[in-house]
Amino acid sequence: MASRGVVIFLLAAIPILCLELRRGIPHLGIRDLILLCGQIFLLLAVLTLIISVTTSWLKSFKRSQVCLKGEEEEENEKRRKLVRKQQQEIQSEKTNLVLENASLASFETSNREAAKRRKLPNSGTRVTAPVECPPQKKVLDLPEEPPETADEVVTVALRCPSGRFLRRRFFKSCQSQVLLDWMMKIGYHTSLYALSTSFPRRPLDMKGSWTLEDIGITVDTVLNVEEKEQSN
Repeated sequence: MASRGVVIFLLAAIPILCLELRRGIPHLGIRDLILLCGQIFLLLAVLTLIISVTTSWLKSFKRSQVCLKGEEEEENEKRRKLVRKQQQEIQSEKTNLVLENASLASFETSNREAAKRRKLPNSGTRVTAPVECPPQKKVLDLPEEPPETADEVVTVALRCPSGRFLRRRFFKSCQSQVLLDWMMKIGYHTSLYALSTSFPRRPLDMKGSWTLEDIGITVDTVLNVEEKEQSN
């Protein structure tokens, strides 16, 4: 700031000094020097005022643009979280409805089979027809967590989109599907979320019969729970 003021002072003084020198140096007296200095300081004050006003206006304009941009990004993030929450609620309602329908179908089938058995006549040889069970919704039942001192055990940590970390121990021989079951059990449905490795960052490749050891989880590992890209 000080060097800028000196430069402005010199730039303002040069034109006035040139004009006075053209009039003649011998004619410069004390009064003329005082007037000359007053003109220079007046011009310097005007230039400083113009620069300060312009600078403050530019800063306030940039600050307002940054605030508007930050508010817009925050609003978009809130809207995206709300849509994601609504999608999760819809998936949970669908899952509950399927479970209720499966339970109702199982109850009705049991009642029909009991009624048929009561109506069958007694005979010497009774042939029991095989009972077909209705398809049941898979129940997410995670294996019991092994102790820390057990052999062939790895600790897997999930980094959730909310920022929290969840840790659990598994045997290396467990099927890789147990990771997806664990993710669904904590509230992240596989239709909306997927698992990926941290370093390097890539989707976790899992097959039905592969174990944790088969997919490369042989030491303590951190996995990311990431949103799937929604198709239009």
